[in-house]
Amino acid sequence: MSIVIRNGTIVNATGAYPADVLVEGERIAALAAPDSGLAEQWASGAERVIDASGKYVVPGGIDGHTHMEMPFGGTFSADNFETGTIAAAWGGTTTIIDFAVQGKGTSVLSALDKWHSKADGNCAIDYGFHMIVSDVNDTSLKEMDACIDAGVNTFKMFMAYPGVFYATDGEILRAMQKARDTGSMIMMHAENGIAIDQLVLEALANGQTDPVQHGLTRPPELEGEATSRAIALAKVTGSPLYIVHLSAAHALDAVTQARDTGQNVFAETCPQYLFLSLEDLARPDFEGAKYVASPPLRPKEHQAELWRGLRTNDLSLVSTDHCPFCFKDQKELGRGDFSKIPNGMPGVEHRMDLLYQGVVKGEITLPRWVEISSTTPARMFGLYPRKGVIAPGADADITVYDPTAQQTISASTHHMNVDYSAYEGMELTGKVCTVLSRGRVVVDDNAFHGAAGHGRFLKRDLSQYLV
Repeated sequence: MSIVIRNGTIVNATGAYPADVLVEGERIAALAAPDSGLAEQWASGAERVIDASGKYVVPGGIDGHTHMEMPFGGTFSADNFETGTIAAAWGGTTTIIDFAVQGKGTSVLSALDKWHSKADGNCAIDYGFHMIVSDVNDTSLKEMDACIDAGVNTFKMFMAYPGVFYATDGEILRAMQKARDTGSMIMMHAENGIAIDQLVLEALANGQTDPVQHGLTRPPELEGEATSRAIALAKVTGSPLYIVHLSAAHALDAVTQARDTGQNVFAETCPQYLFLSLEDLARPDFEGAKYVASPPLRPKEHQAELWRGLRTNDLSLVSTDHCPFCFKDQKELGRGDFSKIPNGMPGVEHRMDLLYQGVVKGEITLPRWVEISSTTPARMFGLYPRKGVIAPGADADITVYDPTAQQTISASTHHMNVDYSAYEGMELTGKVCTVLSRGRVVVDDNAFHGAAGHGRFLKRDLSQYLV
């Protein structure tokens, strides 16, 4: 199908300029100056013309951190690959990278096969995988090579959740040595889980059971300590390191210092840490359970530091850590014991909109919005220039965005398979109008036109940021 997008302003990470876009089949075929006459010629033979007057034409968002159908705490995250990718498309995201989970005592490759079986034929947009490695041994280290060959070259480890995902420093060291030797990358959930578990036991013993205790027993100092320790291990081994869902100024300071010395250290943050705070965890009547995620929401003063990190590129990008659990029947598992509240929040649908508020408020520039939501994820995770840019030859993953539209976030109107919104009632400026995934219009005129099964698995190359 040929599509022409006319009269819009293209926004790439490198800048914004008026141009018309010709889409042929699944790819962007050409760009033309609006007054060149080319677009008129294209439009005469196109099967569809999209008028983007007064709107931005941006590369589809890439959410590099989601958890669809993830097992946690005796239940599963509420979005499967069909509902989660449809919700992502509604929000202008055209690629997700989800996490396959190796359980203790199981095979890395069997875990990857399991996640393929969950996703294949069910995704409405393109998708890739990271691999969670929770059991480091000779076999799993060898299996990492096969994962890399299969286009899964980022491996997440945990300094938290002893007995479930936790890895010792020695195990982390071994995995980092493998990453150094293969050009792959270790992703780290950096919180001191041993100390946290002790604080949790003490809080419960003292009768402190409310959701806010989740934040108070995971203090920012323990995220900063674990981040510094992960950076030290990466330096010793010569491995690149990617810190996931960074939430605290203490951790950002450690990342900034490492980057200033030229170390291959990168970090992401998430919208919840930019817009929500410990005050939300303290909401009465167990409402705070809706905001339980790890790392936890921080006091508000951390938000300004995170925005600064996005401006200075010490925070490279923004992902969601989308891991939704319904308030009823799932979050409620932790009534009377905050440690039993499933950890995770919904967010895949609203990342692009929330980050655009940073443009509205002057926290980031318009090109930086595109950079942290699409272009950097594409380069970080081996998808550029196929993804992450409006340019000839790239996949026609395109979001047409109205910068002046007004909207209010609500569970009553969102498309995620979860019974609450973490941003209920928040009024936003800017809204997705039309979304193309590989040349197919999947969202337009407040309706979904895509289908499960359209999305394809993305075999990723190595990161383009490694020195």
